[in-house]
Amino acid sequence: MTHAHDLTLDSDLEPDLDSGLDSELDSALAETADWEDPDVESGYAADGPDPEDDPTTGAMDLAERHQLRRVASLRTELEDITEVEYRQLRLERVVLVGVWTEGTTQDAENSMAELALLAETAGSEVLDAIYQRRQSPDPATYVGRGKVEGLKEIVAATGADTVICDGELAPSQLRNLEDRLKVKVVDRTALILDIFAQHAKSKEGQAQTELAQLNYMKQRLRGWGGNLSRQAGGRVAAGAGIGGRGPGETKIETDRRRINTKIAKLRRELKEMKGTRDTKRADRKRHQIPAVAIAGYTNAGKSSLLNRLTSAGVLVEDSLFATLDPTTRRTTTSDGRVYTMSDTVGFVRHLPHQLVESFRSTLEEVADADLLLHVVDGSHPDPEGQLAAVREVLAEIDAGDVPELVVINKADAADPMVIARLRAREPHSVVVSARTGEGIAEALAVIEAELPHPEVAFEALLPYDRGDLVNRLHQEGEIDSIEHTADGSLVRGRATEALAGELAPYLLDAGVGTATIG
Repeated sequence: MTHAHDLTLDSDLEPDLDSGLDSELDSALAETADWEDPDVESGYAADGPDPEDDPTTGAMDLAERHQLRRVASLRTELEDITEVEYRQLRLERVVLVGVWTEGTTQDAENSMAELALLAETAGSEVLDAIYQRRQSPDPATYVGRGKVEGLKEIVAATGADTVICDGELAPSQLRNLEDRLKVKVVDRTALILDIFAQHAKSKEGQAQTELAQLNYMKQRLRGWGGNLSRQAGGRVAAGAGIGGRGPGETKIETDRRRINTKIAKLRRELKEMKGTRDTKRADRKRHQIPAVAIAGYTNAGKSSLLNRLTSAGVLVEDSLFATLDPTTRRTTTSDGRVYTMSDTVGFVRHLPHQLVESFRSTLEEVADADLLLHVVDGSHPDPEGQLAAVREVLAEIDAGDVPELVVINKADAADPMVIARLRAREPHSVVVSARTGEGIAEALAVIEAELPHPEVAFEALLPYDRGDLVNRLHQEGEIDSIEHTADGSLVRGRATEALAGELAPYLLDAGVGTATIG
């Protein structure tokens, strides 16, 4: 990438001529390399550790993602294009098109604004955006015959090379629009799939994204104009026989067969990966470790909240679908109980059905959780729409019955009136700011109170050589009181059934120690 000017360390450290520094100081600056201005504040304490010495996993992922970031404002393209300029990374220039069928005008504008953010996340430059009111999209061209001509003029005037439609296009609509506009046409589903393909890092995430893309492409294969028969049948060489002896298998049929073969292979691989995930989940269930799942709209701050609650160090970026791979971290309550907290893929309005099916094994973490933290962006123009869109997907994956705690995030940037409206709409909610730490202590207290409690009450006298049982009671049970006597530790509390069985030899004979359901 060619920048407008080059920045060097010497130029950045060059003192201001108007600052009144004398020539002796200037010469000293030229001779010494470790001079520091005492009036200049550094980003961290001088005696503290360098943050780059031990970066988190998320910081390294973010640096890797930004290594080839394309910058639209620093373009110095020449009239005489050489090979270097020809090979430069260029932003795709797009025009957005939407059809407004229901809701208010504000809903339509919010949807178009979200589509613009999706397009920028995918690596494009939005030139213009138009939408219209219709009872239903046109079955042939999505926007109607007259609007296609106007859209063609806008594309020609702006110099766009791609048109993105705010909806899922049928194969015929896609073909008709491309034939008339003479540029590439992409729908909302393909745009989201492209973002997933860019951001998926784990083997499972890449396989899930590829499966969704193949399911989407299978119905949208296009032939080579009128010459669909790319392979000849019989013993004909390159179709040069007498009459051709039948068309044989067409190219589009070959592509579809290969896609079906690849889909079957990916499903087998994902089934094996799901077995590994199920084994880990079964192990946590066997030890009765509570599970908390973080779900919500994309860019609502789920990863930031996970970092704040568990110090996970996962990637955080102000963009849509920044993190796709689920992350599970082990953490403890204030009294020492162990539980897990998992971050999941973000949701969005009209989430493609192919993605829901492909990521079903990942989304099962939400359905099997003991508590769901539903994160919503309090600074978003339509937080209620975010809540409705996420709950629609949760119902589709049979996670609608999981106990839910609404976490209203970004309180530092949200309007207090909006937060008050959300608190009135969602009584079981907390207000936090994952960036500043506001409300985190309150959220942790509510999470600990909402976690499932052990069911078996006990009173046991544990010998001092069974400190392992006392440690497990702190991690897996609840201790109401502990008293150290001459014969051992007198412990009262609640434990899981498996742990209560190990405590049986030490239970007191006062009628306590029988299972009570609480």
